[in-house]
Amino acid sequence: MYMKIHRNLAGDEVVAVCDRELLNTTVSSGDLEIHISEPFYGGRLSSEDEVTKVLVRAGNVNIMGERSVALAVGLGLVDKDGCIRIGPALHAQIIRL
Repeated sequence: MYMKIHRNLAGDEVVAVCDRELLNTTVSSGDLEIHISEPFYGGRLSSEDEVTKVLVRAGNVNIMGERSVALAVGLGLVDKDGCIRIGPALHAQIIRL
């Protein structure tokens, strides 16, 4: 999985995670089209353990891909019914307030 942590000056974070094979591809469904870009998702190739450690504490997460979403579902962070399919890719967002 690729993972990148975006931080702003206030210290807020957005974590982006995607399955390895989705990086630098475009997925679409109807009028919705998403480019799974290296600048947003491709921080570095990360192990499942590394991603898990970040996801369990992250407040804002954007996830693309079957394995990446399955990890978040398995951790109880998102319900599979709350995910959407965009072309071949499963997508989930997590926002904790």
